Amino acid sequence: MTALTVLAPVSGTVVDVSDVDDPVFSAGLVGPGLAIEPDGVQGTEAVAPITGTIVKLHPHAFVVQHDDGRAVLVHLGIDTVKLGGEGFTTHASEGDVVQRGTVLVSWDPAAVREGGRSAVCPVVALEAKPDDVDSLALVGTTITHGEDLLTWG
Repeated sequence: MTALTVLAPVSGTVVDVSDVDDPVFSAGLVGPGLAIEPDGVQGTEAVAPITGTIVKLHPHAFVVQHDDGRAVLVHLGIDTVKLGGEGFTTHASEGDVVQRGTVLVSWDPAAVREGGRSAVCPVVALEAKPDDVDSLALVGTTITHGEDLLTWG
């Protein structure tokens, strides 16, 4: 299987996914990955982490599936589903074929934090094994959306 490079969907600080305050993500139950604590100004656009088809799109989360079947989940904040889409603007639709780096959602991570929720963004290789994914970014470093975050395979 050809290695798939996963881009950072938002700009901010790289966080170990095990440090995300959500047991589903921190335990790797949906797959391995990293997370990004978005910058309040630069982190307002979320881009497609890979080229593929949008198979799920909610204002607070999306899944893009590569032609080979691998899929990447991006979740914008923790418990943000409870916002009912408020503060999020989608720029694509389920079924759209997108290029990596295409803006899919605009949002306000600062407003999410002000509302008492975590704005951290898990980026997960769905159903992958931990050994299948390698980090290309160091925890604690700053990353810009569109830069290489992970490699899968």
